[in-house]
Amino acid sequence: MHEDFAANLRLLCSYYRSIAEVCRRLDINRPQFNRYLSGRYKPAANTLLQICDFFGLETDEILLPHAQFKQLIQQRPKAQSDASEARAAGPSILPESLMSQGSDELVRYLGHYHEYYMSMSRPGFVLRTLIHLYRQGDRVAYQRIERMPPHEGGKVFHNRYFGYATFLIDRIFMLDYESINGYEMTQTILFPSFKSRVTRLTGLKMGVADNSERMPCCVRVLYERVDDRLSPRQALSQCDLLQRDDPSLSRGILNAISNDMGPDNWHFRARY
Repeated sequence: MHEDFAANLRLLCSYYRSIAEVCRRLDINRPQFNRYLSGRYKPAANTLLQICDFFGLETDEILLPHAQFKQLIQQRPKAQSDASEARAAGPSILPESLMSQGSDELVRYLGHYHEYYMSMSRPGFVLRTLIHLYRQGDRVAYQRIERMPPHEGGKVFHNRYFGYATFLIDRIFMLDYESINGYEMTQTILFPSFKSRVTRLTGLKMGVADNSERMPCCVRVLYERVDDRLSPRQALSQCDLLQRDDPSLSRGILNAISNDMGPDNWHFRARY
């Protein structure tokens, strides 16, 4: 198993410019990482999760026999390549000035959030995901993870999105893409917070339903900062597809993400 893991890890690293870059982004020292690459050691459970999260994989996937793993990766080479390039260089369609000019204003927003919105693929349900905003050089990047079953009682699966955020005038603009299959991009625009401590952000999200219909949708969205006492893994465990009467959903959350429109509304508008 160690030999397969090492071979799988070497394959994943080949999508990056260098092993040194992977170590730097993972915050793992090079000698220790070399032991994993050589097959002499297998990472501890928490380090293995860290590596899997970085590459957008499940732990059972990265431990597959190498031939099977290579076939799995070859089925989505573009997504893996795009993931590494985007994390390294950012979207080429946006000028550098736009990507970096709002990074100082976004410093107070860095951290983990639970994101709430009415599911695009499962109408009538609320989706709670995990967002992590972090500095990447002179930019602010983020990762979004969805954790939901494909159907009631089915096996939980994860969708991972990577993107960049910028602050322009008085709005937060976020653009990301789904990194595992490369089938979707989403855009989110949020109101900033004028409170001394950021706790909630609201706005609009536009994307595509993750089902065979692939219907373009726009929904109201709410970000709620994760309690500092929770670890990222604990926060992720709370992510799920929820019934609207779930006791963990407050009336304030439901009001903020309700997609109703008044009789005099000509456009679907965000809600403060």
